[in-house]
Amino acid sequence: MHLRRPATPRVEPIPEVAAKARARMAESPANAVNVLATMAHNKVISRAVGRFAATVLTEGAVPARQRELVILRMGWNCQAVYEFGQHTLFGRDAGLEEAEIYLVTRPLGEGGWSDADRAVLQAADDLYTDDCLSDATWRDLGAHFSVPEVMEIIAAAGCYRVVSSLLNSCGVQLDEGVPGWPAPASAGGGR
Repeated sequence: MHLRRPATPRVEPIPEVAAKARARMAESPANAVNVLATMAHNKVISRAVGRFAATVLTEGAVPARQRELVILRMGWNCQAVYEFGQHTLFGRDAGLEEAEIYLVTRPLGEGGWSDADRAVLQAADDLYTDDCLSDATWRDLGAHFSVPEVMEIIAAAGCYRVVSSLLNSCGVQLDEGVPGWPAPASAGGGR
């Protein structure tokens, strides 16, 4: 069961920070103004979480496809529409199809996922429900990923669970042009 998510910001984005972020992103397809301008209320947390997220996104060895599946699934499990929307964009860049993005929101048996994809999605589910990978999930991940990569998958799930908690609790609203939840009509089949 999930609590109802705020329909309006509980923590208003700081206008000056939003204006600077908007100017920086004018030439970019990214639009993360609301999260940047909201997180600016606590620079220490913003900096720490931002560094962790940037490390997960840019310095890891896990392929972008599987990394984004973990992040999307955690966003879905946490019902964090802002995170899911932002990482829908990252997922598309990583080669995920619209149908696959939709299937992230469905039970694993509905996806027709590859073994590696299924393993990372199950990892996100295990970590969401019990904060520990099951023996079966550890074994399945180990068939496709090295121990350092498995640790990276765990860290990605944990990082974006923290991000989801912040976004949901602060009531960060979707930015213009960022998708929300995927429509069922986009479903077709996973890989």
